Amino acid sequence: MNACRTLFVGMSLGLLSACSSFFGPEYTTPQAPSKSTWSANPTGIAAANAIQPDWWRGFQDPYLNSLIRQAVAQGIDLRILAGRIAEARAAVGQAQATRLPTVNATTQASVTRSRVEILPGEFADPTTTHQYSARGALNWEIDIWGKLRKGVEAQQAAVRASQADWRAGYLTLASDVASIYFLIRQLDEQRGQQQKFLVNNQQILAIYERQYRDGLVARTAVLQQRAEGSDMRQLLLEFERQRQVAENQLATLLGTPAGEFKVPVVGQLERVRVPHVPAGLPADMLSRRPDIIAAEYRVLQAYDLIGQARLARLPSFSLTANGGAVSSVLSSLLKGFTFGLAPAINVPIFDASLKANVNVNEARAKIAAQQYRRTVITAYEEVENALVSLAFRKRQMQALKDQLKDLRTVNEQVRAQLKIGLVSQLQVFESQRRLLSAELLALTLHQQILSDTITLYKALGGGWPSEIVSKTLQE
Repeated sequence: MNACRTLFVGMSLGLLSACSSFFGPEYTTPQAPSKSTWSANPTGIAAANAIQPDWWRGFQDPYLNSLIRQAVAQGIDLRILAGRIAEARAAVGQAQATRLPTVNATTQASVTRSRVEILPGEFADPTTTHQYSARGALNWEIDIWGKLRKGVEAQQAAVRASQADWRAGYLTLASDVASIYFLIRQLDEQRGQQQKFLVNNQQILAIYERQYRDGLVARTAVLQQRAEGSDMRQLLLEFERQRQVAENQLATLLGTPAGEFKVPVVGQLERVRVPHVPAGLPADMLSRRPDIIAAEYRVLQAYDLIGQARLARLPSFSLTANGGAVSSVLSSLLKGFTFGLAPAINVPIFDASLKANVNVNEARAKIAAQQYRRTVITAYEEVENALVSLAFRKRQMQALKDQLKDLRTVNEQVRAQLKIGLVSQLQVFESQRRLLSAELLALTLHQQILSDTITLYKALGGGWPSEIVSKTLQE
């Protein structure tokens, strides 16, 4: 029998050497489109050298810093992602446990009462029999082919993917908090500007009403000015609604019930410093973005699962041991204990589910590779959009600054002409209104530049260090 087992193991090893495909495909990074040129990106320093993990401090806004600290400490989304890391680590322990022996033990006690018939209709006194038993079993699958190790490596890749998910969630959380906070500050500024518009409108309306009473203008001019004032009040209410909605969104990010968090009016948005935007892009952006890293680790996990599924089709070897004892006296139960140890071989001659499992994991690996490619393509788009938007809005801001300079000059000249009677008060108010409209546009454009800067930093990976996805993982 031992000779037969030795021969069978030798044949299996020969089969394995001839069919190396059982070990699964060798992992390589999935092919994805490469990109060497970028829009609105002159040569210069690498963005990776300029972006820091706490990049939002570049805005030099202490209140924003405190909001992000609170969001990181109390945000529910990050806690969920941290819980998934713990779950993945527990799964590693579960996979490692399959490589260890399993031992089971049972004990049993039974009592039997019986009576013996001596004569017809006559029985002896009942007798009681006590019996005690103990059983033990050990089973240890020997991971000759590395099937169980593949399972451990797959779970380790899942841990790395979960950690990258957390970093991506951290980056998204900080970006969302900063964007919503600057939106609230913009809305505060817009409300202040709108109040100035209303005052200006009331002054113009008073002039039109006086001219209407004097018969100098038609009543339609008065009605049009009143309608314009009504539109301004409606827009003022809309700004208030948007602010409260944004506050609720921010409260949720901070882990606070909506309606219980208020952002104070903290000053002019135009005073917020726009951080330096890197002139160049990192060549290793794909190894810095957490979402790309997570996607690649899931491809690696899929490869390991393919290998495990293929190895499951090979014979499995295990050691089994059984022991036990039976006694009518508890004190002597272990005196007659017996034990036996023997190797066992399980040969999957025909099991359609094993082949189906290989097909399922190969299909999942293809899906994971395509998801990785999609993530890379999306990253290119996000960086391109942020670069284009930031470049064009800075050009728009420069043009608007020139326009504001001209409008301020016109406004000053009109006021000077009013003093010497060359223009009417109505012309002064109209000049002020044009200036206010341009200032409101500049405010909106400044907020958009801040938002585009946040988006660019997020698209570039937010300052997280480079990480190379490798086949050999250590826990």
